[in-house]
Amino acid sequence: MSERSSSIERNTTETRISLSLDLDGSGTADVDTGVGFLDHMLTLFARHGLFDLTVRCQGDLHVDQHHTVEDVGICLGLAIAQATGDKRGIVRYGTFTVPMDEALVMVSLDLSGRAYMVCNLDVRNRRIGEFDAELTPEFLRAVADNARMNLHVHALYGENAHHLVEGAFKAFGRALDAATRHDPRVTGVPSTKGVL
Repeated sequence: MSERSSSIERNTTETRISLSLDLDGSGTADVDTGVGFLDHMLTLFARHGLFDLTVRCQGDLHVDQHHTVEDVGICLGLAIAQATGDKRGIVRYGTFTVPMDEALVMVSLDLSGRAYMVCNLDVRNRRIGEFDAELTPEFLRAVADNARMNLHVHALYGENAHHLVEGAFKAFGRALDAATRHDPRVTGVPSTKGVL
């Protein structure tokens, strides 16, 4: 693990999660949440962001997928915040647009220290196999809140829910990779306030 890595343990009555993240990885993912589609999306996120990611979750899937998906998002957000530390020397902003067949999805983010999320993916009342697609914005909101990032996920167009969600996770990985890169020209924290 690099200096820009983190490890999170979170146990509640609904989920038991361990998650590790290395921002300077090679795109290796080892994910088992009990929700197959979420595992697939987190693997894509790690691969395209070149992060090393390990996730283990035991959740109350007999109730539904919501607690597992949201709580994994909470842990990923906490891991991002921990791994970026005081954010000295990073680019801070990242934007990436990914085509996925008929869909085109853009993610733009700012590691600002202020949590905000806007998501316009048209996934309400839609399913991707056994996955409740409207949990995607819930996952992204949990990440943004706990990483304290400003996160915008914008589908420029697209119809297939799988393509929209997959495009979002790939673009999120690439945008986060861009935002967390070190720039040798950046001295200190990339803010006129001196703190993020």
